[in-house]
Amino acid sequence: MTATDAEPILQVTDLEVHFPIKSGLIFDRTIGHVRAVDGVDLSVSRGTTYGLVGESGCGKSTLGRAILRLEEPTNGSVIFDGIDVGGQSAEQLRRLRRRMQMIFQDPLSSLDPRQSVQSLLLEPLRAHGLSEADRDEYGADSPKSHLAKAAGMLEVVGLPRSSLAKYPHEFSGGQRQRIGIARAMILNPDLVIADEPVSALDVSVQAQVINLLEQVQDLLGLTYIVIAHDLAVVRHISDRIGVMYLGRLVEEADSDELYAEPLHPYTIALMSAIPIPDPDIEDARERILLRGDLPSPANPPSGCRFHTRCPFRQPTRCHDEVPALREIEPGRRVACHWAEDLRAGKLQVTDIELLVEASADQGRPDAGTGPAMSETRH
Repeated sequence: MTATDAEPILQVTDLEVHFPIKSGLIFDRTIGHVRAVDGVDLSVSRGTTYGLVGESGCGKSTLGRAILRLEEPTNGSVIFDGIDVGGQSAEQLRRLRRRMQMIFQDPLSSLDPRQSVQSLLLEPLRAHGLSEADRDEYGADSPKSHLAKAAGMLEVVGLPRSSLAKYPHEFSGGQRQRIGIARAMILNPDLVIADEPVSALDVSVQAQVINLLEQVQDLLGLTYIVIAHDLAVVRHISDRIGVMYLGRLVEEADSDELYAEPLHPYTIALMSAIPIPDPDIEDARERILLRGDLPSPANPPSGCRFHTRCPFRQPTRCHDEVPALREIEPGRRVACHWAEDLRAGKLQVTDIELLVEASADQGRPDAGTGPAMSETRH
């Protein structure tokens, strides 16, 4: 059974998060909006891992926070296990959050330095109590049962019971991330959003934490959304992957299919940046180098948002027609006018500079940043 066949636990429809741009010293007035997330649709199946990748600033973290309503969405809906998250009152949302937890990117800033590990782990238990499964194992809610659960959770993440008396600054980065994982898992949630869970860690520690996440998922039957920009990490842990660019999904597929045959030009460029451990192949292969930075989400380009950097950009449709995120085969969605032609090998890398000049001559100035070209490494 593939990741798309399982029962969906999360449905996100047309989700938008726009931050107003204010101006004025006395009277604030809105002069524009930063479109951090701009119309995202996705579905996450129960018990699977959904990987979310893209450049810094593309809206990945904002999307994760909006799903949990840590950021209030501007528009759209989030349905979690049949419950409309956006329609919940403050108290209803508090109760629902025991089933939806987050692992934050920086464990040092997300852990209160004035609280011991014991206090950090007991706090969610005091707020929500033990789950039904934990009551069978540890008994009714009490200080004793809560402490036993906290000690057991530390053992699950590979830390000794003596860690309960210590403070966050006494641990290494990898150990602090384990504490963050323990705090997110202690309520036995159904959905965990991991925001760059290993980006601040050494490579050897990254592998340990990723393996730990997989072990805990198997143990508790969790559903993950893993937000990362490290494609190797996402490939290792994910069943299904969505690629974001400038607030929108541009491609979505099962992990193996996406890595075997990326179909969106942005995904192709990302995949070409993954190093290959064979030096002969690495030196000889063709890499697509994207020039310039991500365009401003406050003033995104017209048409396809990637056209200002796209190495396969065409003189028609790309600059003035927004591509829909369409299903080109079961379980495979791509937001590109030319996905089928790319798959068939009919498109070649384009000289973007000439197209940009041609657009300017026709009175259609391009928004965003500079060109993207293909370069063969020798």
